Amino acid sequence: MKINENEYFEKPGLNVMVFFDIYPEGHQGAVGIIQNGTRVATNGDLRLEPTPGQWQPIPKVGKRSVDRSKNEISVKCTFPDSSINRKGFNPVEYPDLYFNYHVRVVGEGNKFRILVDLDKPLPAGWEKKVGFNFELFPAILFGKSWYLDEQSGIFPTQANGPMEKDSDGNWQAFPMASGQKLTIAPETAAQTMVIESKGQPLQLLDGRFYHNNGWFVVRSLVTPGKTVGAIEWVVDCNVLPNFQSKPVVHISQIGYEPNQEKIAVIEVDKNTPTAEKASLYRISEDGGLKEIRTIEPKKWGKFLRFNYYQFDFSDVTTPGIYQVKYGENTSEPFRISSTIYDRNVWQPVVEYFLPVQMCHMRVNEGYRVWHGLCHMDDALMAPVDTNHFDGYLQGHSTLTKFKPLEQVPGLNRGGWHDAGDYDLRVESQAGEVWILSQAYELFHPEWDQTTVDQQNHLVEIHRPDGKNDLLQQIEHGTITILAGYQSLGRLYRGIIENSLRQYVHLGDASTITDGRKYNPGLKKEEVTAHESGVLDDRLVFTEENPWRELDVAKDLATGARVLKGFNDTLSAQSVIAAEALYASVDAAKNQRMAGAKVKAAVELLITTGNKKYKEDILKFTNPEVLKWNEIIGYVGRVLKQIGDANLSSMVLTAAKNYKVEVDNLQKENPFGVPYRPHIWGDGWNIQSFGVNQYFLQKGFPEIYDSKYMLNALNFVLGNHPGENTSSFVSGVGSRSVTQAYGVNRADRSFIPGGSVSGTGIIRPDFPELKEWPYFWQQTEYVLGGGSSNFMFLVLAAKDVLK
Repeated sequence: MKINENEYFEKPGLNVMVFFDIYPEGHQGAVGIIQNGTRVATNGDLRLEPTPGQWQPIPKVGKRSVDRSKNEISVKCTFPDSSINRKGFNPVEYPDLYFNYHVRVVGEGNKFRILVDLDKPLPAGWEKKVGFNFELFPAILFGKSWYLDEQSGIFPTQANGPMEKDSDGNWQAFPMASGQKLTIAPETAAQTMVIESKGQPLQLLDGRFYHNNGWFVVRSLVTPGKTVGAIEWVVDCNVLPNFQSKPVVHISQIGYEPNQEKIAVIEVDKNTPTAEKASLYRISEDGGLKEIRTIEPKKWGKFLRFNYYQFDFSDVTTPGIYQVKYGENTSEPFRISSTIYDRNVWQPVVEYFLPVQMCHMRVNEGYRVWHGLCHMDDALMAPVDTNHFDGYLQGHSTLTKFKPLEQVPGLNRGGWHDAGDYDLRVESQAGEVWILSQAYELFHPEWDQTTVDQQNHLVEIHRPDGKNDLLQQIEHGTITILAGYQSLGRLYRGIIENSLRQYVHLGDASTITDGRKYNPGLKKEEVTAHESGVLDDRLVFTEENPWRELDVAKDLATGARVLKGFNDTLSAQSVIAAEALYASVDAAKNQRMAGAKVKAAVELLITTGNKKYKEDILKFTNPEVLKWNEIIGYVGRVLKQIGDANLSSMVLTAAKNYKVEVDNLQKENPFGVPYRPHIWGDGWNIQSFGVNQYFLQKGFPEIYDSKYMLNALNFVLGNHPGENTSSFVSGVGSRSVTQAYGVNRADRSFIPGGSVSGTGIIRPDFPELKEWPYFWQQTEYVLGGGSSNFMFLVLAAKDVLK
């Protein structure tokens, strides 16, 4: 075990990261272990609860220190973290406890030692509460065995009792066992791990009692009265002899059109001395394999912790089903066909995903009810001076005529749940309207597989109603935006659950509330079937956010164009609201606001033809604004309509400059996309990048081609790093993410057409996409882009390749 150049412990088959990751609430932080190519444990750190959840105290992490002479990495930590203590995006309530400590990890031969040193002893009452927790990834342990001293057991698939009350009277998971030496999965060499405590006994706990997304936890309390070595563990992870990561072949899980570039990316262990040959096979109608070619793939180089090779078979155009083989690894089957995008690719987005996400509706599919009629009691005005959760803030005023907790009429219509949660954020609703409207306007997909009955709040999947499904979804999103605007006299920030217990609800959305509007002013005899005194209604928040108002104005203006002739009333109302929102924002002194003003002006110019929007585009477009590269594609759509030589020259220069930047970005990795994940997987950003590339190609064909847009599409469809080659879009492709962070995640299931965030990076260099539905940073669905951006990219690919 030695500290490598990336400052983590490494030996063949074993990596130990020490506080590299920064997201412990997402099971990604503190001390973590990658054993034989799989992350098996994480979050080795002091915690105040036996099995903490997402909103419970975590320490503030200080500077990491690396001492190669001692083969030691150490980190100073502090409780509380003042940046999230009762404030921030998701406030955390810390107890009145302040202490500092150091976590030290020391490599000792093939083992490592974990030590925790306290600056001073803990208060006596806390010595039985503060312990060192280590989380074990559950999905690979189900059905595996364990020993803890003389006790033994099997890791259960579900959390099982008993529970016990702690000293504060709270119910906690009763330990599965306690002792000094824990052996994990002794029957599975690739997973066998031994943890020995030199101090307080180890406890093996199941963290899924309170928190469905919990892991198995190994924990021991700090040693009373001790500071140096208050925690001391020795960890021994079994490694397979001469371990090397298995080669992985990355391809698009649906395949390629005949005239499309086709490059398989091959991922191999960095210690593999030489490349093997790669082969392309065509699967014949009788099940046989016909070898098309076998060559040595071209070396691309090192990215993250792997070496990469590229196998180009672009000249193969014969229709059929193919596989790529490298060594003992064979890709999933994929097609070469001029019809690969025609069925079962973009359609699940509008056929399943968007209908299932529809709020204020009952959603049926044959024998199945995806969810009952929900949230018909929306919504109460949020209390003032409220820092709710998930970033919802209400300032000193409601900004409306409505008083706190007063019912706001008309909000129980339209909208989509967003999307691993049940809230309706205005930017998500409006963003969805924009991308769906662009897809319809540009590509005119004719698709009718769903009945949407707004009057009766009913959706029937796979029951056509004679209306275009995209238009019905655009209508549904526009309804919620305008309902809020008309009732409140301004946009809502969002509509979100009343309590944290409602927010973490998993299951049928109709069971979150009673569906009856809260009205505390009613006398008992006045209460009807539609009104009650139960305070479970969602809350509607408002905000002063001129940038978001411009963004929604842009989206409404776009939606108005495609709704004309489908729902003329909604179309006209959209234009009125868009123009009013646009006029309310002064963007003269703020470049970011000026950029938003330009985007909105482009859509309003196309929609209305009003010359004042042309004048504003000329006024606010400048080289600084055009550094926001998305605006280049926007303005490129109206250059001919505006007909100004100076503007055209300025935008053309910006387009050329950005092309140089894009060319450099695609050279950073073998997949040809800007892949730079922070915490979340980067799939959504790459889809958005691909959409932007389409508009740049259409506006500036002499500068841009379709290469990077198609790279983005292929990345999402499976051509991305890591051992999991799944398409990020559930139900699309030979292999796809079928355990996703949607509202149905407790069933370890998926919603077809949902696009997840995708492969993330365990810092600094390990790509990961686990088969696990509770990783929002890897498998969450999203509204306002996401799946609909994917749908747009598929339709765009059809357009450019036809």
